[in-house]
Amino acid sequence: MALAAASRYPAPALVAPRTYVMCPPTHFAVTYRINPWMRPDIPVRAGRAFEQWRRIEDAYLTEGHVVIPVRPAPGMPDMVFAANAGIVIDGRMLLARFRYPQRAGEEGAFRAALSGLGLRDVTQAGHVNEGEGDYLKAGPLILGASGFRTDRRAHDEVAEFFGRPVVALELVDARFYHLDTALAVLRSGLVAYWPGAFSAPSTAVLAELFPDAIIATEADAIAFGLNACSDGATVVMASGAPALAAAIRDRGLAVVELDTSELQKAGGSVKCCTLEIRC
Repeated sequence: MALAAASRYPAPALVAPRTYVMCPPTHFAVTYRINPWMRPDIPVRAGRAFEQWRRIEDAYLTEGHVVIPVRPAPGMPDMVFAANAGIVIDGRMLLARFRYPQRAGEEGAFRAALSGLGLRDVTQAGHVNEGEGDYLKAGPLILGASGFRTDRRAHDEVAEFFGRPVVALELVDARFYHLDTALAVLRSGLVAYWPGAFSAPSTAVLAELFPDAIIATEADAIAFGLNACSDGATVVMASGAPALAAAIRDRGLAVVELDTSELQKAGGSVKCCTLEIRC
């Protein structure tokens, strides 16, 4: 793992440590198909998936962040994608309600695991809501997406629960079934996204909100480059999207590029593996 060409760009500002929840891919497999990336007929190398996951964890620890591990539960191969477990802001958690029954068991597993973190409130969503997969905090706003997983009605529930405005966006390309596969929040006021994943009205909203955004290519998105996690100074992202990585560096952020090819077989990468705890 290395900060590729970081010395050619301005040094990132110091940032406060973040707290991330991650779940090891002990039981990772692709045994069903609930998104276009999943192919049960293609073998998954569990050992390699674990190695890739560990490098994501190591990248966070290297940057001084705290990683809280969650015990994986047998029979829940997608539990590694902890971002979908819910949304945590100001010490309150809105627990996910998954669309597909294959993942519904994760709700109780994550509730049990996270209830011991000292959060002020852990409440399960009333409408289908797949957590940080479809909700990304961007400064005072929450960007919320629907179209494939999260119910559009969940946006109002999220806004009321957290007391923050939710910007409703619509996803239209099934390959990018969650918001965090099509858009990354890099720092305050700066995002990267691929317009083709969104409806025309949603693209217009993003252009108005983020006139300085990095516009990714379809190739960047297919490589899961946008499924990235940023602390505002360093972006941890999948390798395979060099143009996007270069554009991010040009904005003064450091970039850590990691191979997540095995995790991508289930439709996820760096951000999908990472739930931020904001207290």
